[in-house]
Amino acid sequence: MTTPAITDSHCHLDFPDFDGEHAALIERAAEAGVHRMVTICTRLRLEPQVRAIAEAHAPVFYAAGTHPMSAGDEPMATVDQLTEIARHPKCVGIGETGLDYHYTAETKATQQESLAIHIEAARQTGLPLVIHARDADDDMARILSEEHAAGPYTCVMHCFSSGRALAEAALGLGFYLSMSGIAAFPKSQELRDIFAAAPVDRILVETDSPYLAPPPKRGKRNEPAYTAHTARVGAEVFGLDYADFAAQTEANFNRLFVKAA
Repeated sequence: MTTPAITDSHCHLDFPDFDGEHAALIERAAEAGVHRMVTICTRLRLEPQVRAIAEAHAPVFYAAGTHPMSAGDEPMATVDQLTEIARHPKCVGIGETGLDYHYTAETKATQQESLAIHIEAARQTGLPLVIHARDADDDMARILSEEHAAGPYTCVMHCFSSGRALAEAALGLGFYLSMSGIAAFPKSQELRDIFAAAPVDRILVETDSPYLAPPPKRGKRNEPAYTAHTARVGAEVFGLDYADFAAQTEANFNRLFVKAA
């Protein structure tokens, strides 16, 4: 009986939490059925370290961008810089980028400027945009929609935990929603209801590790292997057998992250 294969579509393997542990992490992930992972660069000056992890490990791919919470204290990315990085065979996405008004509302204008640059890079490269959205639902929906009307691009709303209106706006543009450990928390029924109303062919799973470990690992350091716990909850949300849900999320991931397929 083989464990159904799934992909952790968003983790942060370059964070110090995982120093010296990459081989062991990847092995534990494989035992849980997590045969691929996308590690996400959040500050472009750290891209070489993120890239090196992907180069060293066959199951690891990466995406590169400037996180909205870092937009105010990092040099502004350029479209040329992002498109050049995107030429690497293991670079499969642009981001994470987006808007975060929870902790960093004072850099709102800078975040929006950075987001526009990342969107243009996603357009030019054909790689999916990886979006972080927090306490910015109205601006997020408006900017994604206006930009998409100006020229299409593909996108995943990573660690989706926003409101129903943003979910509907993103899905209406053909984008994907990714389930993190938050969707598995006992108090997240409202979020699970939002996912349940979405087309199952637009759902990805992720850890966002080292953060947001799902039950029964909540409060511990998260890691790619734990994607399986969130995916089991996802299967329940959509009323599917685990194997069928796993196969569906794999098909979804391959359709969006074409380079990793």
